[in-house]
Amino acid sequence: MKPAPFRYHRARDVEGATALLAELGDEAKVIAGGQSLVAMMNFRLARPAHLVDIAGLRELDHLGVDADGGLHIGALTTHHTVEIAPPHMLGAGFDVIRDAMAWIGHLPIRTRGTVGGSIAHGDSTAEWCLLAVLLDAEIVVRSPRGRRRIPAGEFFFGYYTTALDPDEILVEIVFPRPAPHAALTEFAERRGDFAVVAAAVDLDADGSAVRGGRVALGGVAAMPVRVPEAEAVLAAGGSFRDCAEAAAAAVDPPGDANGSTQYRKHVIRTLVEHACEEAMSR
Repeated sequence: MKPAPFRYHRARDVEGATALLAELGDEAKVIAGGQSLVAMMNFRLARPAHLVDIAGLRELDHLGVDADGGLHIGALTTHHTVEIAPPHMLGAGFDVIRDAMAWIGHLPIRTRGTVGGSIAHGDSTAEWCLLAVLLDAEIVVRSPRGRRRIPAGEFFFGYYTTALDPDEILVEIVFPRPAPHAALTEFAERRGDFAVVAAAVDLDADGSAVRGGRVALGGVAAMPVRVPEAEAVLAAGGSFRDCAEAAAAAVDPPGDANGSTQYRKHVIRTLVEHACEEAMSR
């Protein structure tokens, strides 16, 4: 299929892009890699009257760690750039982020799709959205009114809905601390498909002892969610299997053509336990 008619605008800098968005209002969409938006436009699921292309803004393509060990990723950094990043660029303790890239689509998608685009799209099954919630990332956005930082836990509102205002552009994602004992895994009908369920954990571990941790799920609600009930099991010294059982019991995932609610709960049990074991093995 072909998209509905639209007007194309190419931004020369971030200030120009945000000014355009402020002028055009909510009938405009930002396009970078286009791996999600173009498909939705082709199926007429999205019909923006204007596209503002920011793909040429090289200032938004960067990856590196700061003096405190936090990881900064520019919005136009591609998934594949993260996937092949050398250790000095990705930083110690962020292997979970590199490894998670293998779950994103296929190589052609990873070489075009961008980190910022994935987070701004707000798909509840997206690996970047899940990682952001799990690791307390901060989403940095800019508009003609200035710059603001939004905690990932406050950024996602529901299906494809985020805290971005119509005149704002996502410019950077900041992961404030390393996560040496973290892992992400998921299940899809075919490798590269959207996840039926995704699970990620970040353990607070010292040697073989687990003092607590964070558990997050994707594909079980309108946005990626933390699971405090499963985290409480880890904090109390419970087993990984008990943690997985608590995670499955705490959520009520929707049933659809990919699986019933009970089926998804079964997958959650399997994935959470596997993610805990993988995180502990790091």
